[in-house]
Amino acid sequence: MKTVWISIIHHTQILIFIFSICHYTQAITIQVQSNAVIAPIQGSAFFSVDFKCIGIPTIKWMFNAIDKQHRIATWIPGGLINITQLYEERVETHFNGSLTISHLRLQDSGYYIITVTEPSGNSKDAGVLLNVTEVLYEDIQYLIVFIIVLAALAAFLMLCVWLLNKLYRYAKAWCIKRHLPEHNATELQPL
Repeated sequence: MKTVWISIIHHTQILIFIFSICHYTQAITIQVQSNAVIAPIQGSAFFSVDFKCIGIPTIKWMFNAIDKQHRIATWIPGGLINITQLYEERVETHFNGSLTISHLRLQDSGYYIITVTEPSGNSKDAGVLLNVTEVLYEDIQYLIVFIIVLAALAAFLMLCVWLLNKLYRYAKAWCIKRHLPEHNATELQPL
């Protein structure tokens, strides 16, 4: 009977150990809403993520491109936020781990990695690809609108000149008619 209890305790300890290993290896989950974000130059990009973990984690966002890698921000939800100088005026962090970058430049295109680290030291990464596009047609739209406004203004000015010309001719004819002597039947005499 004693060996049965020892066996049960031993199996229970093994099950608890296996459960704790499974629990800690899957303790962090990161859900990324979109793996790729496309945003225009001078616009903003929102990296929507949500995480679940044990305890209050440390969240870190990194930027990776072909020729460079640097940290963007590190924070503990509800605590201080450490944003690098390069992103100081352009980054907004969110409690759920999401990140917003505004005033985008072409150099901001690249791979953004979020790392969630639990107090125990376990961490997990997820990434989002950002493609910053240059909006070329915007200048053409302004040019087309400018040309349309100039054409409308030219048409209005031509209409005004035409109306003033008609008014001038009418006034001139009226003045000439007013200054001419009237012809009566008495003035006309046969020769």
